[in-house]
Amino acid sequence: MGPMSSFPVARMRRLRRTPGLRSIFAETSLEARSLIAPLFVKAGIDEPRAISSMPGHFQHTLESARKEARELAERGVGGVLIFGIPSGKDEAGSAASSASGVSQQAIAALRDELGDDHVVIADLCLCEYTSHGHCGILNDDQTVDNDATLERYAEIAVAQAQAGADIVAPSGMMDGQVGAIRTALDGAAFVDTPILAYSAKYASSFYGPFREAAEGAPQFGDRRAYQQDPRNVEESLREVALDLAEGADAVMVKPALPYLDVLRAVKEEFGMPTAAYNVSGEYSMLMAAAERGWLDERAATLEVLLSLRRAGADLIITYHAKKAAEWLA
Repeated sequence: MGPMSSFPVARMRRLRRTPGLRSIFAETSLEARSLIAPLFVKAGIDEPRAISSMPGHFQHTLESARKEARELAERGVGGVLIFGIPSGKDEAGSAASSASGVSQQAIAALRDELGDDHVVIADLCLCEYTSHGHCGILNDDQTVDNDATLERYAEIAVAQAQAGADIVAPSGMMDGQVGAIRTALDGAAFVDTPILAYSAKYASSFYGPFREAAEGAPQFGDRRAYQQDPRNVEESLREVALDLAEGADAVMVKPALPYLDVLRAVKEEFGMPTAAYNVSGEYSMLMAAAERGWLDERAATLEVLLSLRRAGADLIITYHAKKAAEWLA
């Protein structure tokens, strides 16, 4: 007889036997309130335009964005993340900070629509607004001028707060952007407006569909000089530490699925409110497989979202938000 013969056999499966048992012993929960839905609002259109690479998503008018935000709220989705697409672009991205710009109009409209029970987050960048498609002001040699860009980010942040944004979310990955934005917000009497920093944003191949949706692809070169190298993890921890020291209230990892290790490392190292951005390419990849019958859309979507929660995400920005909220109800 073996040395363990006097002990009962471990029965791990006992706690998996029924749906009720699995539910009460589940270690991770997923609720609609943890989901944030990105919305694209385009100036100068009369009706929503379907985004071909992102099934089920649209470039919205102000009115259709209001309707979509209300439907999301009714399903319990925690909030929306606004991306504006202006009717005109220039080298400085002037429309990004205009009080009459499409982003500010959308923020004000959705703030009015949603009230205080749901959150309006303003993405803060320049790529959708500049004629060259880069995330900042350019030098004569066509590289991004970090410090000149910070001045523009500060102006945009104040404009977004004035429009009613609950949170501003700088995504350009410029050095010192959080500190510049915090100083500008405080100086304009928006000391209570939080900053959700895109602290660990990688130069990823999973952004393709977004660039169609937001019409913000770079007209030359790429963004590898200011977004992170996919080979690095420790760099993300340094980026997060810098953003928190400059006044970030919450941080983000983007993309999500290829960077679960980064998400876990950030959450464990800092213990701060942490968001994961389940980006357009991740969404479209799953949807393409589901449309071909290769994956069960519902099961695969909820598994993806649970994986992000399990890895440490407090908030999940996802294009699956609307359907997922219905499934979780």
